Amino acid sequence: MFNPFSLTGKTILVTGASSGIGRQCAIDCSRMGARVVLIGRSEERLAETFHEMVGCGHMITAIDLTDFDRIGRCVTDIISQCGPIHGVLHCAGISAILSLKQIDVLHLDRFFRNNVYSAIELTREVCKVHHIAKEGASIVFFSSVMGCVGESGKSLYGMTKGALIAGARSLACEYAKRKVRFNVISPGAVETPINARQPYMADPELRQLLEEKHLLGLGRTIDISYACIYLLSDASRWITGQNLIVDGGYTAR
Repeated sequence: MFNPFSLTGKTILVTGASSGIGRQCAIDCSRMGARVVLIGRSEERLAETFHEMVGCGHMITAIDLTDFDRIGRCVTDIISQCGPIHGVLHCAGISAILSLKQIDVLHLDRFFRNNVYSAIELTREVCKVHHIAKEGASIVFFSSVMGCVGESGKSLYGMTKGALIAGARSLACEYAKRKVRFNVISPGAVETPINARQPYMADPELRQLLEEKHLLGLGRTIDISYACIYLLSDASRWITGQNLIVDGGYTAR
């Protein structure tokens, strides 16, 4: 049966695959037929994701992506075992609520290393000659609605996410001739284990206020993974340089 969203025959890298949205994306990509390379810091937690996947040929790669000197060797090893890459989901990242008074140079360095530099360094290695599939590839950065709108305490986080949106637009122009598409996913508030510990989720009153800001309520991890499958698949072959906001109506007000 014809399915334009199929990922059969594609090798997809998923960072941050040990939990939350990254885990869901990895599982759902496997369900759509992809060979998935799971990337994250904890081999044990990646193994938990691995055991929920379907199909065969998947690979676990435990690496701290802020250890930039290791990324090149990591990608080379992946290519040697899995062949050329058809897609990347950069799900890994960190978040926190910090006022301007709380932000120092160490915070700036930590957030940009985790949310921006790691994604760019991995992308640079993936996009080298012979690393990308001949028929092209789809690279998806993970931003946030905080990269598009303002909210108190989110200036640092928002800066890093806005940088990814801007970077993807220019990279889309730079790599179009090689048939490499660059797009961004910007989720609203999604229920994940990490978010569950945040004050705006853990506190019942704050959670209710947050839910009310999202016209369709809080998101689930599958809401984001399904959007990612679209951007990775041939169904989105004519889409590049775009920021797909998946926020249950948060930015519609």
